[in-house]
Amino acid sequence: MGARSCPLTVILRARFRRGESAFPSCNARLRGTIALISSAVQILQDIPLAPYTTLKVGGPAGYFFEAQSEAEILEALAYAREHSLAVFVLGGGSNLVVSDSGWPGLVLKISITGIETAEKNGKALFTAGAGEDWDLLVARSVKQNCAGIECMSGIPGTVGGTPVQNVGAYGQEVAETITGVRAIDTTSGDVREMSNSDCGFSYRTSIFNTSQKGRYIVTRVSYALSPNRPPHVEYADLKRYFSSSSTTPTLLQVREAVREIRASKAMLITPNDENSRSAGSFFKNPIILPVEYDRIAALPQCRDQTPPKYPAPEGHVKISAAWLVERAGFHKGFGNGRVGISSKHTLAIVNRGGATAADIVQLKNIVQEGVFKVFGVHLHPEPVFVGF
Repeated sequence: MGARSCPLTVILRARFRRGESAFPSCNARLRGTIALISSAVQILQDIPLAPYTTLKVGGPAGYFFEAQSEAEILEALAYAREHSLAVFVLGGGSNLVVSDSGWPGLVLKISITGIETAEKNGKALFTAGAGEDWDLLVARSVKQNCAGIECMSGIPGTVGGTPVQNVGAYGQEVAETITGVRAIDTTSGDVREMSNSDCGFSYRTSIFNTSQKGRYIVTRVSYALSPNRPPHVEYADLKRYFSSSSTTPTLLQVREAVREIRASKAMLITPNDENSRSAGSFFKNPIILPVEYDRIAALPQCRDQTPPKYPAPEGHVKISAAWLVERAGFHKGFGNGRVGISSKHTLAIVNRGGATAADIVQLKNIVQEGVFKVFGVHLHPEPVFVGF
């Protein structure tokens, strides 16, 4: 069904004309901004969500609004509250599985852009809007010879999603550089400036997707990067890539290497490549106790090769999910028909064309059950599931 305007305008015009606010505790400066902006903005209905995701599956949004400012976010929240609509916040759609029935409430796409730079305490502070393309921010930081996020080159999605998932790759994660997150508290309408410690970062998690899930909408993120510092080359794939080089690679060379490695694993979005129709790594690397790792390593399936492991906080061990999936019988290219495992990356479930969200979930379940049957390990998915 094509897009159509909602019979009711997004902005609660009469309310604003009376000088009222949908959020009584919202600060006065922002309330004034809301009252002054155009009342022509409208919410759309029945918008297909599949095109907004890298998996290209999912049904429609009952209501859809693209916000380009904090004031517009507050307007959309006011509309949702007045009409008793559940709200889902959409960023780049790269870590998302939308159900075939879609989302009956309001999908709020955050499109706040802009990048500002400043110097602070010997660091280069990059502050970007939540709707800014993540890889463009990485490219800009590398161009300005600032280290700290170069190993996360090529990750699809937007800036706003990075603190939510504590995005990381090739030995770096954003928790190491984030100094502040600006977010709207949906319970009050207040705008909060949150420090790194406020965010409760851990492996692929934060308060935004755990204890306070759904409460905050990220609008801007600040990263403190290191000018003129050598790149981070600690991850095995990067070490192999530069093993024949006698000199330290530049930030640009590391960025290009990461993008090349990601492309070889179909983890770089490439038009018309079915391997790119995925949500990236579908499963998190399990974090287990050393005694649990020893149990797994003693299994018959591990006689010829012990599972790859990495140190994890609090004396735990991170074990490779990709290795477990492969050894459980789910090889690259596994599956027939519309959905399968990428031919380039064991952890990526791909839409080969015409797949449904139900197809994706069915294969997810098969892989999880297979890994548990062989290794006794529960795999937890990385993507966000919407409308299930």
